[in-house]
Amino acid sequence: MTESATIRANAERVRDRIASAGGDPASIRLVAVTKAHPATTVRAALDAGLVDVGENYAQELVAKASEVEAEVEVEVEVEPRWHFIGQLQRNKVRQIAPVVHLWQSVDRLRLGEEIARRQPGAAVLVQVNLTDDQGRGGTRPGLTAGLVEGLRDLGLDVRGLMAVAPEGDEAMARAGFRVVRELADRLSLVERSIGMSEDFEAAVKEGSTMVRIGSALFGARPRLAS
Repeated sequence: MTESATIRANAERVRDRIASAGGDPASIRLVAVTKAHPATTVRAALDAGLVDVGENYAQELVAKASEVEAEVEVEVEVEPRWHFIGQLQRNKVRQIAPVVHLWQSVDRLRLGEEIARRQPGAAVLVQVNLTDDQGRGGTRPGLTAGLVEGLRDLGLDVRGLMAVAPEGDEAMARAGFRVVRELADRLSLVERSIGMSEDFEAAVKEGSTMVRIGSALFGARPRLAS
C-alpha cells in the first residue's frame, strides 16, 4: 500500500470515530499535523485529500512549504492550507507569513500586532491555556475576551479558539474542552480547534469544529538521528 493510500485509510478511520462520538465528519475539519515528518508525507497527505496541514515550528514549516511547492506538478497541483499550531516568537512571523492560512496559536497581543503587520487581515484563533502551567502556550480563560477584542481592533479575522486538553482522563479533557466551547459561544466565535489523536473523541462530544491529528494519521513521529 502506498503512503497516500495508508493515510487515506487512516483518515477514514478517524472520520468513523468522529461519527461514533456524535460528530459530523463532513463539518469537522481534519488538520493533518506533520510535525517531524518529511515533506514527502505532506505530499502524500495532499494526495489522500487532506489539504489542511498543521506545523509546530516556523523553520520546519518554511522548509516543507518550499519542498512541497517544488514537487507539485502544475497539472495536478493541490495547494496545502498551512496551519501554524505551535508556540511562536514574534521574530519568526515574517518567515512564515507568506504561507500561513490560519494562525492557530495566537496567545498575546504583541504577537497579534506582528501578524497584523506582516499579514493584514489574517485569520487567527486565540489559544486558551486550560492549565496552571505557565510553560504552556495560551492566554488564561478570563483574559480571552480582552485578547479577542484587541486582535479585532488590529484588523485580524478572529475566527475562534484553540486549546490543548489538560492532562488526565476523558472527564478532565471534556471539562477543559467545555470551557473552550462556552467561551466561544459567549464571544460568538464559530471555530473551536480542540482535540488531538489521543482525545479528539472527547473534543467532538464537546463541540469541536476542528481536530488536529498526527499519530492517528501518520503513526509515530520519526526519530531524529543522534
